Amino acid sequence: MNPSDLPELLELAQLIQLAGPHLETRVLCEVTAGARRFPVQAFLLGSTRPDAPAVGFFGGVHGLERIGAQVAIAYLRSLVMRLAWDETLHRQLETMRLVFMPLVNPGGTWLGTRANPNGVDLMRNAPVESKERVPYLIGGQRISANLPWYRGTAGEPMECESAALCTLVETELLGRPLSVAVDCHSGFGLTDRIWFPYAHTARPIGHLAEMHALCEILDQSLLHHRYKLEPQSRQYLAHGDLWDHLYLGADHRPGSVFLPVTLEMGSWLWVKKNPRQLFSRHGIFNPVIEHRHQRVLRQHIAWLDFITRAVGSHERWLPAGTQRAHHEQQALARWYGRP
Repeated sequence: MNPSDLPELLELAQLIQLAGPHLETRVLCEVTAGARRFPVQAFLLGSTRPDAPAVGFFGGVHGLERIGAQVAIAYLRSLVMRLAWDETLHRQLETMRLVFMPLVNPGGTWLGTRANPNGVDLMRNAPVESKERVPYLIGGQRISANLPWYRGTAGEPMECESAALCTLVETELLGRPLSVAVDCHSGFGLTDRIWFPYAHTARPIGHLAEMHALCEILDQSLLHHRYKLEPQSRQYLAHGDLWDHLYLGADHRPGSVFLPVTLEMGSWLWVKKNPRQLFSRHGIFNPVIEHRHQRVLRQHIAWLDFITRAVGSHERWLPAGTQRAHHEQQALARWYGRP
C-alpha cells in the first residue's frame, strides 16, 4: 500500500524515517477497505524495562474523528523532532516507555465512517455488558451494522483493530508502577472533556484517589486550562467500552496502577463558530478552518506533554496511606455527590 493514500499514514512514514533507530515500529494487523489494504501500526519509544512507567497515546478509533489521530500524530512528531537536540527528553526516555497507536481504524478513516469497514463501532466492541440503563442505540446496539454504534455479533471475537489495541495495552502498559492510556476523540459538547472509566456503570473505579490526584496536579500546573475531568458515566452509559474492558481485566495488585482516560474534544464549539460545518459529516467532528485546526493541535500537545511528565514523575504525586484516603473522599464528593 502506498502510504500517501491516507495523509496520516504518509506523515507516520515520514516520522519513521526522521526518528531512525529511536522509534520502534510494529504492524499489529492489516485491514481491508474495498480494494485498499491498510496497516494498523504501533510506534514505541524509550525504556524497555518492564517496571518503567508508561504512557500510551491512541487516536482514530472512529474514522470520522480524524482530529483525534492528528493530535496523537502531532505529539509524536514533536517528540521525534526533539530527539535531535533535547537532552532532557533523552533522559526522560531512559526511565519511561511511550507507546503510540495513532490510527487505530485506518479503514474507517479511508471510508469516512465512524465504524470500521465491517460496520462495527470499535468503542462498543468489547465484551462488557452494562447492567444499568443505557441510551437507545448510542449506548451500543446489535440490531444492524447499517445503524451507528453497532457492537458486532454477540459471542464473536473482537474486531482485529480492537483486539490489536487490547493486546498492545496488555503487553506494553499493564503491570507497571503507573501507566496511563490517552485515547483522543472528538464530537461531544462545547467543552473539552477528559473522561475516565467507567462507561458501563455509574459506580466508581478502584483507582479513584489516583485519578483525583492527577486531576489536582493538572489544575495546579496548567492554569486556566479548559478541560473538564470526570467519569464518562456522568454523561451517558454504554456497552462494550474498550477501556472499561481493559481496566476490568488489569491485574490491580499493589504497586501497579493503570489509568485509562479519553480526551473528548468538544466539536460543537467548532460548529457553533462555523455553522456551515453542520452540512458535512467531516465538519461535525473536526475543525475545518485551518487556523482553528492548528490551534487545536497546539492546545492539546501541551496537555499530552503534561501527562508524559506526570507519569515519569509519578513517585512525587501518587497518593498513599492517609493521603490516598483523603483523595478518595474528595473524589467521591466531586464526582459522585457523596459526603
